[in-house]
Amino acid sequence: MMAWLQTLIDACYFIAALLFILGLKRMSSPRTARGGIVWAGFGMLLAVLATLLLPDMQHRGLIIAAVLIGVAAAWWSGRRVAMTAMPQMVALYNGMGGGAAAAIGASELIGHVQDFAAPNTSPLMPESWSPLHAATALAPLGPVALILGVLGALIGSVSFSGSLIAFAKLQGWLDRRFVFPGQRVVNLLVLAAAVAIGALLASGHLTLALICAFFVLALLFGLLMTLPIGGADMPVVISLYNAFTGLAVAFEGYVLHNEAMIIAGMVVGAAGTLLTQLMARAMNRSLGNVLFGSFGAAAGATAQAIGGSQKPIEAADAAVMMAYAERVVIVPGYGMAVAQAQHKVWEFAQLLIARGVKVKFAIHPVAGRMPGHMNVLLAEAGVPYDLIADMEDINPEFPATDVALVIGANDVVNPMAKTDPSSPIYGMPILDVADARQVIVIKRGKGTGFAGIENALFYADNARMLYGDGQAAAGQLVSELKTLDG
Repeated sequence: MMAWLQTLIDACYFIAALLFILGLKRMSSPRTARGGIVWAGFGMLLAVLATLLLPDMQHRGLIIAAVLIGVAAAWWSGRRVAMTAMPQMVALYNGMGGGAAAAIGASELIGHVQDFAAPNTSPLMPESWSPLHAATALAPLGPVALILGVLGALIGSVSFSGSLIAFAKLQGWLDRRFVFPGQRVVNLLVLAAAVAIGALLASGHLTLALICAFFVLALLFGLLMTLPIGGADMPVVISLYNAFTGLAVAFEGYVLHNEAMIIAGMVVGAAGTLLTQLMARAMNRSLGNVLFGSFGAAAGATAQAIGGSQKPIEAADAAVMMAYAERVVIVPGYGMAVAQAQHKVWEFAQLLIARGVKVKFAIHPVAGRMPGHMNVLLAEAGVPYDLIADMEDINPEFPATDVALVIGANDVVNPMAKTDPSSPIYGMPILDVADARQVIVIKRGKGTGFAGIENALFYADNARMLYGDGQAAAGQLVSELKTLDG
């Protein structure tokens, strides 16, 4: 390879890595998140173009065709997908990344099997590998690359199949939880078998039968691990599989000697790991409890302990109550996303602000079906960032809040997380909506939320229920408030 070309490629990878890191940094704030995505996108484009410049790159035409098809499909689906379907879209795209990493691992492993009868061209092992040199071919780089290739294939396969199940759950194609007796034991046995076969592959015992068995078990474990997880845990699961995908890409980048893949994968893996920890901490649960616990299983037992009744309110009375309030806190949840009511809710908030009411939006870290789901919806509606408060900042303000308006939120405002030790969500930090002087809850009906847990807030003395579709109810509030102003 020409020295100048290699220098150019290395420089492109370095710039791409900087753009990845700076883009991720900008994504940490809602004000700069959109720019961060653009920066990271340019970094990926630069990395892809640099990779195509590699002199030993083969089948460039097929690669470019595949990239164009993928870009066209992503552009079409990204523009057509509704905001309510964004969580499952994120899960699906994340799974595709894990699947791509697993496919790279499969290609390298199968190609190495073929090396027994042909000159070695795989980066998994050094040039000296052959059946006659099996005992001595493990040079310092060879076994490391082989082990990381197997690990990347395992993690990528789990992320791929697990993300597909998460997508199906969020899309409503599968039941929220699927459990059977002895499930944990079965999962452990499947994982142990996959790890054992992976160890054989990493030690150089490469056969097509073992490779096929390894991938079948890895994909099966991803399915079995995700099936019993309830929908309320999806933000944590999506973050976890995001971390898995990043690690798998980094490992396979080492196998391919591609610095851009290593850096991008490690950045995504580290960010996904930190986000997973934050999500689990926001629910006051360990990651093991999320993956192997029984969130929502005991909902029936806790529902019987709730006294009182749900008290309805008309939109006109609710509008008057908030119109003459001094402080109003709006708490959005997944129901607002389903109803696509964020624009009407912001219109209502603007009318309140015009009347001199102090309005804030309260966001729980795991509200919705993916990390930052509510922030994305409110940003789409044009809500200023300084009106959006995190749980830690807004909770001390609820006792001085005249009216808390809850639209589509359930578990994140359930006071049983603090009062009922038998509740599955006991100990989870919540928005202290119950401490507000008055609470208005917009809800389609009297049923439980996505996690299947009854909410004591709906039966509280200071709570009133405004039944109906989120967008329609918010529209009624807007109309009633305009009538007052007119």
